Amino acid sequence: MLDFIYYPVSWILWLWHRVFGFAFGADNGLTWALAVVFLVFTLRLVLYKPFVKQVRTTKQMQELQPQIKELQKRYKNDRQKMALEMQKLQKENGFNPLMGCLPILAQVPVFLGLFHVLRSFNRTGHGFGQLGMDPYTNAHTPNYVFSAADVQSFLSARIFGAPISAFITTPMSELQAFADYGGVPSRVSIAAVAIPLMIIASVATHFNARASVARQTPEAAANPQAALMNKLALWVFPLGVLVGGPFLPIAILLYWVSNNIWTYGQQHLVFGRMAKEEEAKKQAKLEQRAQNAPKPGAKPIDTKKKQPAASSTTTASDETATNGTVAPAAKAGAGKSGGGKQAGQRRSGGQKRPGNRGRANQKRRR
Repeated sequence: MLDFIYYPVSWILWLWHRVFGFAFGADNGLTWALAVVFLVFTLRLVLYKPFVKQVRTTKQMQELQPQIKELQKRYKNDRQKMALEMQKLQKENGFNPLMGCLPILAQVPVFLGLFHVLRSFNRTGHGFGQLGMDPYTNAHTPNYVFSAADVQSFLSARIFGAPISAFITTPMSELQAFADYGGVPSRVSIAAVAIPLMIIASVATHFNARASVARQTPEAAANPQAALMNKLALWVFPLGVLVGGPFLPIAILLYWVSNNIWTYGQQHLVFGRMAKEEEAKKQAKLEQRAQNAPKPGAKPIDTKKKQPAASSTTTASDETATNGTVAPAAKAGAGKSGGGKQAGQRRSGGQKRPGNRGRANQKRRR
């Protein structure tokens, strides 16, 4: 039913088994373990760009939290309007929530596909996904792209005496499939390999979650949904590895450990680059501000300062000279000066000049 997942996973695992088989031998447990590890690395390399997009999307979501809260507060009684405004905000900022889930969603089918392919090397069980084969039929039946010889090679592979397809709670009837290919393993040997891997996987899951939470803004961490997810990632998921580890094949635990190691290194690489980008943007803004600032000793120019009122007088006089018309202010001044002359003439005209009789009397007195 899920062959479109099983076959690609099988091909990648088969390819890496061939590569490391040249160095360590096809039946070596290290060969099969490295094939599983590099299956993880291949997947994560393909998902590198979506992972970067996921980190940027998460950071962008944290930056948009104040606006999101404002929309939630404004439209708390209108869910439809709130959804439309949320979509509008996301579109304006180029925000795609699905990109934040893509890397995780893409790993789920690969995990399930690898689990099924590894379980299919031993089909002697009667549970889910098992065919109830006898040990001989199982060893001589191909497994997807793996031939019968590859199946026998996988059954022979051991890590410190434990088959990598075995798990702590494997029924004894299923362990009989390894009888002709290295002997029936003991539960102690399986637990000796599986338990350290479970602990490493759990601790790595916790520290990866802690690194992500440490980079969240205080506003994002205070969000109830984000706080719940942080608690799940910090404590519940790591505990889930310890609880579910006894039911997982050693190869799946290898997958989990290598996946967490890759995630830890990738987070530091991506977050380091993003920090450098932000620092470069801040430096560019400071340089731009320094270029726009006045030079030392130069008086800053206030472009908003109004021009002096004298300019209006000059403009009026210029307009008079150009158009031959007298400005209202000039007319008012001319009227005042003309009125003063007339008043002076009237005052001077009011003094009577002496007549002829007066001049004659003056002569007699002399």
